[in-house]
Amino acid sequence: MSKIKITRTRSGICRVDAQIETLKHLGLRKISQSVVLEDTPVVRGMIKRVEHMVKVVPVND
Repeated sequence: MSKIKITRTRSGICRVDAQIETLKHLGLRKISQSVVLEDTPVVRGMIKRVEHMVKVVPVND
């Protein structure tokens, strides 16, 4: 399966609680923090919820 790198670019202040929780479940606690995750439909759905606060880049193996 392919992997994607997700980087948090914006703050969670004044955001809906569901968006803040989604960022935590993705493993993003701080601005500019990055994680590499498997590209699954579940992860894509979480990214869709917070797409205005993250940057997504595919990772080449």
